[in-house]
Amino acid sequence: MLTELALEHCRPLRGSEHALDPAQALALLTDLPGWQIAEAGLLQKEFTFASYAATLLFVNTVAGLAERENHHPDLEVGYGRVKISYSTHDVAGLSRNDFICAAKIEALARI
Repeated sequence: MLTELALEHCRPLRGSEHALDPAQALALLTDLPGWQIAEAGLLQKEFTFASYAATLLFVNTVAGLAERENHHPDLEVGYGRVKISYSTHDVAGLSRNDFICAAKIEALARI
């Protein structure tokens, strides 16, 4: 399922009818190792790196992916770590787009 999600593309979503219910979100989460749904309802994962340069390379790659998909995460960057958080503001919760982007990032991190 990770590969299938990673091959999808985000589409514009507006309105709460596009928000995933908890069961749908949990079903998609099972295919994203290390990702979790935080108490605030955010899809999150922290990645670690051996150097600041590697961290910034990853951040810039994620930023490029976000621009291509027109779906942007919140990024918390520190030395050797990046915390990625997704939610879809236009649906007031998690959408399939969040999981598509997480799958793309997960595939990228495995390279």
